[in-house]
Amino acid sequence: MIAQAAHALVGIRPPRPWHGPTPGLRVRRVDVPFLPGPRHAHLEPGLSLQLINRRIALDRPIDWASTGQGRLFAYHLHQHDFLRAERVVPRARAEWMLDWIRRHPHGVGWDPHPISLRIVTWAKLLVTPAALTLSDDEEAEIRNSMARQLDALSRNVEVRLQANHLLSNLIGLCSGGVLFDGPHADRWLARGAPLLGELAEQVGDDGLHVERSPMYHALLLESVLDLIGLAQAAPNRLPEPLTTALHDTAGPMLGALDVLAHPDGEIALFADSAFGIAHAPDVLHGYAQARGITAVAPARPGVLDTGRYVRLSGGTFTLIASVGGPAPAWQPGHAHCDALGFELSCGDQRVVTDTGVFEYVPGERRDRARATLAHATLEVGDAEQAETWAAHRIGGRPCVELDEVEPGRHLVASCASWSTPDTLHRRTWTMRGGDLEIRDEIQGARRPIRLALPLAPGLEPRLAHDVDGGTEAHLPLPGGRRLVVALPVSARWRIERAAYYPEFGLDQERACLIGESDDFEDGTWCFRLAT
Repeated sequence: MIAQAAHALVGIRPPRPWHGPTPGLRVRRVDVPFLPGPRHAHLEPGLSLQLINRRIALDRPIDWASTGQGRLFAYHLHQHDFLRAERVVPRARAEWMLDWIRRHPHGVGWDPHPISLRIVTWAKLLVTPAALTLSDDEEAEIRNSMARQLDALSRNVEVRLQANHLLSNLIGLCSGGVLFDGPHADRWLARGAPLLGELAEQVGDDGLHVERSPMYHALLLESVLDLIGLAQAAPNRLPEPLTTALHDTAGPMLGALDVLAHPDGEIALFADSAFGIAHAPDVLHGYAQARGITAVAPARPGVLDTGRYVRLSGGTFTLIASVGGPAPAWQPGHAHCDALGFELSCGDQRVVTDTGVFEYVPGERRDRARATLAHATLEVGDAEQAETWAAHRIGGRPCVELDEVEPGRHLVASCASWSTPDTLHRRTWTMRGGDLEIRDEIQGARRPIRLALPLAPGLEPRLAHDVDGGTEAHLPLPGGRRLVVALPVSARWRIERAAYYPEFGLDQERACLIGESDDFEDGTWCFRLAT
């Protein structure tokens, strides 16, 4: 609260001129190469720059101060991740960095979050052989700018926001403190010292980051591994407890990521998650292994007890269920109404999918992505599970309980929405032989309900009646297979067209099965593969 009040009164403290000496490099190269830039970033020198599926032409000097494409685009622009792409030539990278220094002395690029990530990007480029073509004077200009940026970051650490922003701030400061030498570097490293406590606060015993977003979890894991890499090139520079904590955190984070990965090699799209922003789990596995880090599985296989995700598997099915409420309690800005929702793969084909995220601008798309029916769960009384508003705000929250788990096979959880606390939705998932069975029950006050089963794009279901008069959904799958879903008989079923946002800025259409009932008591789904 104090940090929020201080920010309201003072705002972000503006950058100051750098009058200190040019900082010397303590690290000049690392043994293990850093990862290339993310998939969403595309730079065609002299032609265009594309980030999060938005494009700007480069037929004139870039307007660094512009936020016309939205703040999320501006942040990705100023993070400079696109400079890590392997196809960008060394001199072009240098010219982009120098152009930013000379033509963006203040503005959105000086917000703490883009500073944090840009510092790490520039540090990677400085210590990667042949990544940059620079004269001595130009390199000094870049080092002096980094010192100015680190000074600005040290005065604007985002304690008020906490969560991934604060972790990135502290990793950025520690990276600067390891990269450079001298008394200023000592001060940056000291300012980043709270990283030790934040790792313990924000990463649970099961290895999952507290915001429960697979995408942000993967991004933070890469940042932890990046700092480990810099520290390995400067032995004993980080305090030993922090070095130990980084290693002890990275292994469980990698293990948690395995729980959230589908057989197709990509993450589940729960909370604010999208493809192409973070590297895929197998890439992070390889990167970690090269740094001497191996995955540490959660205590109960497939169960993130703190983060409240559970993975079940049987036959050809892989299911990942969200059995937690908005988190963390003090900053649930990336949470959705996805309690008791799930994603399902049949082999390596995704079948049931979460909606993902299109943007962070308040409005219809943002509201749609966070809504209860955007997830494979149940809506009670035409009301959302949580009181969502603006782009990242949540007021009233559901009560969600993880009731029972048999790792890999059986799961029971319950949810009472914030607006209907006297109605409890209880869901049971069971892998039975090669089939998946899901049972929904309503306990307490009865209200109209809607069930949603959002499908992967390209899957076009056909509704049919079974021999007992119930409703089945038939989904043709690649390779001539067919998934048959026996739907709860106590609901009226129809097929709707629904939005799917697998990447930022990408709006696709897909089918969604919707079941309605005015007096729902219980119902069972059965998923079976037919040939």
